Amino acid sequence: MRWIWIDKFIEFESGRRAKAIKNLTLAEEHLHDHFPGYPTMPNSLIVEGLAQTGGILVGEKSGFEEKVILAKISKARFHFAAVPGDTLMYSVQVESFQDSGAIVSGTSHVGEKLQGEVELFFAYLDDDQRVKKLFEPKNFVFTMKLLGVFDVGRASGEGVEAPPAWEKLKSLADTDGT
Repeated sequence: MRWIWIDKFIEFESGRRAKAIKNLTLAEEHLHDHFPGYPTMPNSLIVEGLAQTGGILVGEKSGFEEKVILAKISKARFHFAAVPGDTLMYSVQVESFQDSGAIVSGTSHVGEKLQGEVELFFAYLDDDQRVKKLFEPKNFVFTMKLLGVFDVGRASGEGVEAPPAWEKLKSLADTDGT
């Protein structure tokens, strides 16, 4: 099973910033074990949601030509627990692009309240054949079957243009049957 910690993007500015949301519900099995009688969203999964939001932003900048992985969590601070019924708003922005990767800062909010803060480093992988095989479209977490989850949201009834790189991912997914 693939774990996706984003429900949808609501803003996406190529190479700069993105916002996504995650609705927490009791339908998510992991909440029943964390913690029995008082379910909370594990902070590690909130970091993963922020990393997915930031990783897609970083990968889209190059049209998903660069293989991007989360390499380092430089900072992670949480101010209160997120619980079922909450909607987490993930906001990320690219602080810098470098030859080796990108630094992304992010926050999670519940309503107007700051819930968490992170600083992440995403590394670009080289063209090693083992790495290429790992990142073939069939092994890519965000295959076309799942990309509908990431359709850019609509605010105030007006559509927001999806980044051009979405089309590249769609064509890759169409060619490998995923």
